[in-house]
Amino acid sequence: MVRPSLNDLTAFAAVASHLSFREAADVMGVSRSALSHAIIGLEGKLGVRLFNRTTRSVSLTQAGANLLARLDPVLQALDQALDTLSEERGTPSGTLRINANKSGASILLADVVPRFLDLYPDVDLDLVSEGRLADIVEQGFDAGVRLLEAVPRDMVAVKFGGDVRFIAVAAPSYLKGSSTPKTPDELHTHRCIRQRLPSGKRYRWEFAKRGAEIALDVPGTLTLDDNDLLVQAAAAGRGIAYVPEHFAKSFLQSGELVTVLDDWCPPTPGLALYYPRSRHLPSPLRAFIDLLKQLEGGR
Repeated sequence: MVRPSLNDLTAFAAVASHLSFREAADVMGVSRSALSHAIIGLEGKLGVRLFNRTTRSVSLTQAGANLLARLDPVLQALDQALDTLSEERGTPSGTLRINANKSGASILLADVVPRFLDLYPDVDLDLVSEGRLADIVEQGFDAGVRLLEAVPRDMVAVKFGGDVRFIAVAAPSYLKGSSTPKTPDELHTHRCIRQRLPSGKRYRWEFAKRGAEIALDVPGTLTLDDNDLLVQAAAAGRGIAYVPEHFAKSFLQSGELVTVLDDWCPPTPGLALYYPRSRHLPSPLRAFIDLLKQLEGGR
C-alpha cells in the first residue's frame, strides 16, 4: 500500500464532513474535478472504496467511516499543534471561518471585521452569510452568528450588537384604507406580508405585552424570504410586514412606513457569536472574540 499524503487525507476529511464534493471543494478552494481525482487517487493507494457515489448523493462506506473516526482526532490535534506555534509566534494566522445570518454579517462588517483584519493581516477571514441554521461543526466553521435564543445549548455564546426589536410596519397609504390594528388578533382582518424561513416553514409573528405572549400565523397572499424585500413590499403598500427594526429604520425616518402594534413589540435578546464548548479555541477565533468583547465593552 502506498502511504497517502496529508493533502490526500485532508481532502478525504473535507468530503466526509460535507458529504458533497461541491461544498468540500468550495471550502478547500479547489475545483470539484481536482478533488474528485484526489479521492480516487486516495482510494487507489489504500485499496478500498471510501465513498458511495451517485448522481444525487455521497455517503461513506464502512471503511470510510472507520477511517474518518480515527483520522478526525489526528487532524484536530495537528491543527492544535500548528495553532500553538502561531500563538508562540505572537500573531494569529491561518483561516477563520464564521457562518452568520445577514444581520449578523452586516453588524460585524461595520466595525469588528475591518479592525480585525487591520490588526491580524496573517488571518484569512471567511465570513459566510446565509439564512439557514447551519451545523457549524459538521460544516467546518470555527464559529457562527445567530440570535441568542437560537444558539444550541452545548455552545458558548458571546452576545453582541445589543437587543433586537421586531416591529410591525405598514405604509400610510395602506392604513388609509383600513383600520389600524390595536391588538395582534386584529391582524386577521388585514393583508400581511408573510415570511418564509430557510427551513421552508412560515415565520409566526411573535408579540408580547404585560406577560401575555402571542404567536400568529398571519393571513396574507404574499410570502417573501428576505427582510429587505419585506420592507420594500410594505413601503409599496402591499400590507403589514414584521421585521427587525433596523431593516425598516430609513423607511420609518422618511415616513414611507409607520409602526403598528408598537406596544406589543418589546426588545428581545439580540445576536451572539457562538462556538463549540469542547473544542480547542484557535488563536484567530480567540483574537476575534477578544476584539468583539473589547468593542462591545466600549459602547
